[in-house]
Amino acid sequence: MADRREGRVPHPGRCVVMGILNVTPDSFSDGGRYVDREHAVAHGVAMRDAGADLVDVGGESTRPGAGRVDAPTERDRVVPVIRDLVAEGVRVSVDTTRASVAEAAVAAGAVVVNDVSGGLADPHMAAAVAALRVPWILMHWRGHSDRMQELASYEDVIGEVRQELVARADAAVMAGVDPDRLILDPGLGFAKTASHNWALLRRLDVLVALGFPVLVGASRKRFLGQLLADAEGKVRPPAGRDGATAAVSALAAHAGAWGVRVHDVESTMDAVAVSTAYRLGASRARTGPWLGEPPA
Repeated sequence: MADRREGRVPHPGRCVVMGILNVTPDSFSDGGRYVDREHAVAHGVAMRDAGADLVDVGGESTRPGAGRVDAPTERDRVVPVIRDLVAEGVRVSVDTTRASVAEAAVAAGAVVVNDVSGGLADPHMAAAVAALRVPWILMHWRGHSDRMQELASYEDVIGEVRQELVARADAAVMAGVDPDRLILDPGLGFAKTASHNWALLRRLDVLVALGFPVLVGASRKRFLGQLLADAEGKVRPPAGRDGATAAVSALAAHAGAWGVRVHDVESTMDAVAVSTAYRLGASRARTGPWLGEPPA
C-alpha cells in the first residue's frame, strides 16, 4: 500500500466512503451532537471502524441560511479533533473553505481538503493546497449559505455545472495544483433545487467523463426528505433519510462516482458493496487499500 503522505487520491477498488463529522452547533442534520471533543473523536473512530475511508471534519455549517463563523473559531473546532483522530489511526479530510484552516488541519494530520466553495471563497486556497500537496475536492458553488438558494437559476443545469466545475479545475491547475489531486463534486443542494439535484444524479456520467474523480454528497439532504414526504406532504426529517441516502450511494457508485459523503457509514458501505458486486458480477471484499492504483 502506498504511503498516504504522498498526497494521492484514494482508489480502494470500490467507491470511496467519506463519513461526515460536523463539530458545529448548527449543521442541518447533526448540529450540536459532536461539539464535545471526546464525543466527536469517538464518533469518528466508530465511522472508521464501520468502514469509512475518510472522516470529513467540518467546523462551519453550510446548511441553507447558515451564517459564517470566524476563522479562529472554525480552526479551534476542527484542529483538536483532527489531531486526536489521526492519533487513533483515522484518515481525515477537512471540510473548509479557508486556506488558513486547511493549512492548520493538514499540519494536524488531515490528508484531504474538501472545499465546498471550489476555491472561490478564499483567494488564497489554491496556492495553499498547491503547497500542501494533498488532494483537493472542488465542489460546485455559487455563493455562501445565507444566499445560495437565490442563485439556483439554470437554463441547463448539467451543462452549466459541468462548465463551472471545469473552470474551477482549470483555475486550480493554473495556481499550481497537480490535476491528479483534484476531485469534483456537483454540489447537490448548494444553489440547487430538488429537480436540479435529480437531474445531476441522473447524468453523473457527464461529470465522470471529464476524467476527474467525482464525489457525491446527497446524505440526508432536503430533496430526499421531500421525496419521502408522507401523505399529508410533511417532509421526512433528516434522521429518516439514511435508507434513501444509501440508495443514492449505490446508484452513484454504479454510475462511476469516485466517492460518496454520508452521515451513516454502515448503510452506505452495504450499498457500495452491492453496487460493486453488481458491477463485477461477483462478490468481493468490502475494503481495499486506501491508496493505490485505480482499478482496471
